[in-house]
Amino acid sequence: MKGLLKLTIDLKDYGVTPHFETAAKAQPELVLARVTAQHREQYRVVTTQGERTVQVAGKFSHTVEDVTSFPAVGDWVLITPTSTADEQSVIQVVLPRQSVLARAAASNGQTGQLIAANLDTIFICMSLNADFNVRRIERYLTMAWDSGAMPVIVLTKADLCDNLPDKLAALAEVSMGVDVITCSSATEAGFAELRTYIGRGKTIAFVGSSGVGKSTLINHLLGKTLLATKTIRADDDKGRHVTTARQLLVLPAGGVVIDTPGMRELQLYTGDLSKTFEDITALAQQCKFRNCSHQSEPGCAVQAAIAAGTLDVKRFKSYQKLQAEMAYSGMNARQRENEKINRLFGSKAAMKAATRAFKNK
Repeated sequence: MKGLLKLTIDLKDYGVTPHFETAAKAQPELVLARVTAQHREQYRVVTTQGERTVQVAGKFSHTVEDVTSFPAVGDWVLITPTSTADEQSVIQVVLPRQSVLARAAASNGQTGQLIAANLDTIFICMSLNADFNVRRIERYLTMAWDSGAMPVIVLTKADLCDNLPDKLAALAEVSMGVDVITCSSATEAGFAELRTYIGRGKTIAFVGSSGVGKSTLINHLLGKTLLATKTIRADDDKGRHVTTARQLLVLPAGGVVIDTPGMRELQLYTGDLSKTFEDITALAQQCKFRNCSHQSEPGCAVQAAIAAGTLDVKRFKSYQKLQAEMAYSGMNARQRENEKINRLFGSKAAMKAATRAFKNK
């Protein structure tokens, strides 16, 4: 019959896992798909029958609790089936996420904005020129640790850096437990290390400020110049913003990569300070008082470390700033945990159902 869709796509090339295949089987009347791009209210998805543009179902739009429940690039969704390429399909379900990267919306800071979903590795990119900023890395790590994916720091434009040992030493204090890769597009240094995190079934994302070289790295992994790039500005040594929308791309060597627009300002929606600031967390446990604010209380291990020079006061102030930012809505620990569950699964009931599904596999 003319117009019938053919089975041409292996979703394993797009990172499907038994977790999502099992979840999809619970609703066999719908079709499993992955979101590869978003343009306002339109989504581009891929199924075993190929790529198509879809929207969310009206019922879905009216039942979600907040904007973070809407699909994001990287989400696995269930859509209505079609028999022809021209037939309209809609997203009925967003499957429970295994990881989710989110920030506070730039407009008000109170609403979450999804960056990408179902990631295995997050490459946090920062250039080694004048844009190098240790405090910014702390901010990105706090967001990344909370996502459920593994962060890796990627330092770009090493060929433009004349004091690499000093910058690596400054970064060592904040990168505890995180791999650091130094790259140069001019010499291809570090590219082989990047590939060790990539393979069939894996999803990676590049995040970072505008113009740090994310698109250049992705082009190298793709083996062709698919994403636009620009050189750094001569007047301030900063890169120029190129990527304007998130998109998911299949890599020829296996795996998929999500390119994200550069973030001129990163406000935290939720985060994991205990991972990013393990040293301060450990010191706080040694304080004389459990509710120590680390200001002027007697027996404060944090202030003692600052006085002894074993804790950088700038790092502590960064910790305090991020801690205050994350408490924007007055949430307590339980409320923050509930919020994280809602973002990952939609509800506690959905989380329990997903847990039971894994145990019964």
